[in-house]
Amino acid sequence: MELKIAALKKGTVIDHIPTDKVFSVVSILNLENSAHQVTIANFLDSKKMGKKGLVKISEKILGENETNKLTLIAPNAQINIIDDFKVVGKRSLSLPAEISEIVQCGNPNCITNHQPVKTHFYVLNDDNSNVKLKCRYCEREMTRENAKLK
Repeated sequence: MELKIAALKKGTVIDHIPTDKVFSVVSILNLENSAHQVTIANFLDSKKMGKKGLVKISEKILGENETNKLTLIAPNAQINIIDDFKVVGKRSLSLPAEISEIVQCGNPNCITNHQPVKTHFYVLNDDNSNVKLKCRYCEREMTRENAKLK
């Protein structure tokens, strides 16, 4: 028996999500509070990954901060933009040289944890598998695995 997921008229499909990250993606994108249809599929067969997850979001195109958060959680995911049931754009994920307001600094003494200062990090070693972030203010470095998303 083959199970098919309904086509999306307009919105975003996030494909090739590691199965253990699907619900983290839902959470960081705040999809549990979405006013539009959201389809979540997990443990789908994948030639590339063995098993994968997929999230379809109707009527939504991800913004830069959302894409950057997704890159920290599932760096090898693929974003497909859908319009009139057709893929009109595909994006692979990668971080820019600097990111702001999406990660909390891990240094409890950093000014961003005590004052109304927006976080700002430099992205080091971005080959999408070995990401390090460096705080602009206290210079604390952290890996993707240690990054706490805001």
